[in-house]
Amino acid sequence: MKHSAIAGLFVTAAMLASPVFAADKDLCTSNIQQIKQVLDSEPTTSENAKDNIKASLKRAEDAQKAGDDKACISETTKTLEKIQTRNPADKG
Repeated sequence: MKHSAIAGLFVTAAMLASPVFAADKDLCTSNIQQIKQVLDSEPTTSENAKDNIKASLKRAEDAQKAGDDKACISETTKTLEKIQTRNPADKG
């Protein structure tokens, strides 16, 4: 009885953790897409800022390919915050 209860706890923990990983992957992908949209739609962004955004996007995509969603999210979140700081009217 004790063994099946413990096994049940492990199975439950694994099932609860799975959506978290999926959410990380989705957030990483979503952030990358937002950054790409900014690059495509912001003609007034300076070349230096665009180069910084592109370098960050590359690091995020490399992290995503390596399966490191946390690094991807960290990189893209910082970049999106910087973009938002530069363009506060574009909130959303």
